[in-house]
Amino acid sequence: MLQIQENVSLKNFNTFGVEANARFFAEINHEDELVELFMDPQWQQTERLVIGGGSNLLLINDFNGLVIRMNIRGIEHRINHDEVFVEAGAGEVWNDLVNYCVQRNYAGLENLSLIPGSVGASPIQNIGAYGVELKDVFHTCRAFEISTTKFRTFTKEDCGFGYRESVFKNELKGQYIIVSVKFSLFLIPNLNLRYGAIEQELANRGIAAPTIKDVSQVVSHIRVAKLPDPSTIGNAGSFFKNPVITAAEFAPIYANYPEVVNYPAGDGLVKLAAGWLIEQCGWKGKVVGNTGTWKNQALVLVNHGGATGAEVYNFSSQIIDSVYSKFGVKLQREVNIIG
Repeated sequence: MLQIQENVSLKNFNTFGVEANARFFAEINHEDELVELFMDPQWQQTERLVIGGGSNLLLINDFNGLVIRMNIRGIEHRINHDEVFVEAGAGEVWNDLVNYCVQRNYAGLENLSLIPGSVGASPIQNIGAYGVELKDVFHTCRAFEISTTKFRTFTKEDCGFGYRESVFKNELKGQYIIVSVKFSLFLIPNLNLRYGAIEQELANRGIAAPTIKDVSQVVSHIRVAKLPDPSTIGNAGSFFKNPVITAAEFAPIYANYPEVVNYPAGDGLVKLAAGWLIEQCGWKGKVVGNTGTWKNQALVLVNHGGATGAEVYNFSSQIIDSVYSKFGVKLQREVNIIG
């Protein structure tokens, strides 16, 4: 039987570890519970927030509506020639899914190792790391339409994927709840080693012919070295998107700062490393009150203990203003701001 709780603390349901309360709270362990929940007209009209691992949000205030925590579990796979279809429940921990696939030599997710969060959130954000995005391995997802209480399957084309974007963050925001995601993976790997320090770390380990397990381990090693563990210090991973600008906008920046970290983004566009921009403005490792940037990665904002969501948000605004003043580039928050 579905339980609706009242006045629930969300401190343990967000990786920033900020204190905020939900007026109402429901945990969904099976998709039938979504139908049961929204057959009640009260919840159709109530403001709602859907969460998984709580790793990509910042709660600024109490939430005076219904928080729905997706906890649908299960992983299944089907092999068809060289292709493997893996389907996972929205409540599965993302890295548990990656490990499931790596251990079975199902290639495609290895560069996405150790990204925090749940499977259900991955298409919404089109998560990505080290040259791979979710859209590269996405097959379909099953989602619940709140207004009709019906289920729909979304193809890759339906999802409108962009850089950290999807239809679920834009045109269909708040209309659907993802219950499972199916991935298209491969038995014959096509390794992507070009980004970050992957090639260098493989060389350091004397690995000339890496497996997907090697790549996963190297990516995990790099992430642990650069990023804080949310279980020991509150954070939501990368707080800002890497900005994408035109070649014309990039030219004066490169002229003044030829060492600027950048990557080609196609169609005459250039992607800049937000962490590098922030670091050049003197923010890396800076502590202001109870918040600050991580000592090893300026792109990550942290809660040193007792920080409020508003405090973290205001700190992020100072960084945005600082980078814009120095480089003329407007950073965008990757983390979802609630409140």
